[in-house]
Amino acid sequence: MMYFWIILLAGIVWAVWHFGKKNGDFSFGKKKDSPIDILKHRFAKGEITEEEYEERRAALKEGE
Repeated sequence: MMYFWIILLAGIVWAVWHFGKKNGDFSFGKKKDSPIDILKHRFAKGEITEEEYEERRAALKEGE
């Protein structure tokens, strides 16, 4: 009977880990990027222009 509970608990832990990882809900100590960091990454990738970058950066600085 004890093996049943161990296997059940292990299955629950695995399911939570597996589906949490798949959905991106768990960060497990990963540092979340700040809005400024995200903006810098988008500019570096070429997703936004320099004008958009400057406008959005100014807007974020105002909100602080």
